[in-house]
Amino acid sequence: MDGIHDLGGRQGHGPIDVGEPDEPFHYDWEARLFGITRAYTRPVPFTLDWFRFTRETIEPAEYLNRRYYDQWLEAHAAMAIFGGAFTVEEVATGRSRGPIEGLPSPMAPDAVEALTKAMTRYDRPSDAKPALAQGDEVRAKAQGSRGHTRLPQYVRGRRGRVETFRGFHILPDTNMTGGEATDALYCVSFASAELWPEAASRPDRVYLDLWESYLERA
Repeated sequence: MDGIHDLGGRQGHGPIDVGEPDEPFHYDWEARLFGITRAYTRPVPFTLDWFRFTRETIEPAEYLNRRYYDQWLEAHAAMAIFGGAFTVEEVATGRSRGPIEGLPSPMAPDAVEALTKAMTRYDRPSDAKPALAQGDEVRAKAQGSRGHTRLPQYVRGRRGRVETFRGFHILPDTNMTGGEATDALYCVSFASAELWPEAASRPDRVYLDLWESYLERA
């Protein structure tokens, strides 16, 4: 969806706190939360893109002022409430009214490792043929989305060039609701001057992986 989360290519928001190069967590509670979200049994239909969409619906001021893993906590709580696993009152008080019927036990470490590895692949076999080829001139479609999309705002309506075909991958826009529709995925490059007027004299190019349904021939 179009929201405050889509800040790529924009200026004026201050420096980015990247933390220590070899340490992904700023605080111990962030590592603990990451472990919990990997190990707990999800009580609702869950996809990576549903999680991303839920994060994107956080109020703009909340989104900008919450730490990254604090956003994770809010998103997971919202998904579980939406799925009927527990109530707003239980979240607010931190106390459960009782066990959730039919919910399996939390996953063991070996199951977590297997799931994590499985979640890293979103390519799928397909008999379809890609409509575009290396060197084709394309334009990123200008329309927005009410759901989840991986088409960033700063390239919409801009001309680019297909660099390579990545194969067929699950389309995030449909995966948000659990549908595994596949679409051709391409690496597309954009001249920096096409994206930002102040880069008119620069030869740099920006490379993005974009699905076929995001593109049209230029």
